[in-house]
Amino acid sequence: MELFGEVWRRATSVQPAPSPGLIALTVLAACVLVLLPSIWPITRVMITITHEGGHAFAALLTGRKLQAIRLHTDTSGLTISSGRPRGPGMVIMLLSGYLAPALVGLGAVGLLLAGHSLGLLWLLVIVLGLMLIKIRNFYGIVVIIGCAAGLLAISWYASAPTQSGLAYLITWILLLASPKPVLELIGQRRRHRTPQSDADQLSRLSKVPAGLWLTGFLVVNSAGLVLGAVLLLPALAQLAVNLIARLTSA
Repeated sequence: MELFGEVWRRATSVQPAPSPGLIALTVLAACVLVLLPSIWPITRVMITITHEGGHAFAALLTGRKLQAIRLHTDTSGLTISSGRPRGPGMVIMLLSGYLAPALVGLGAVGLLLAGHSLGLLWLLVIVLGLMLIKIRNFYGIVVIIGCAAGLLAISWYASAPTQSGLAYLITWILLLASPKPVLELIGQRRRHRTPQSDADQLSRLSKVPAGLWLTGFLVVNSAGLVLGAVLLLPALAQLAVNLIARLTSA
């Protein structure tokens, strides 16, 4: 019981905001991890986990039965649920995947602004643990356990600046990367058919063209990125003011 009490105390405690310099470093690191082609396949695994987690959460929220989650070595994923093949529940589940990174990123922004960067890390550990229950392939199990173990170790042993830095880095990655899988799917649809994509399935269910669904995904994710940046960047603006003040006073 003492262990759980300590975990709860840490997870609900308020941490001071990191320095503007540290926030700037997390922004730069996130840009490299998202925009550098050689690193993106690794970073994309995190986005796939969020994507499939969005599908899984929406399936449970709409009363569907969640059967399995799979993560594949090509960074794709699959969430299987049973229930009505048509209707609002199916539409919400299909919508949630590509929107999940931006929405989770905005939720993370809220926790960071409230001073709960460590709470964010513990919450991610819990979510990964819940997802592990439904993972049905070996690669997916290894990835989820590896991510959860890394977050758990940093949440327990690392210094406060390291914990805050990781929380900000994860948040920036989610925000910056959220439009990218949509753009990738748009490119794939131009080269060949993608009948099993979320957008194409939504098109069959709603009779709304898949291109319009993709445009909607892109608009919402881009708006999430802009809103998240507007909320998080004032600290960087303060850093710039401080640097200018130092230069002019030297």
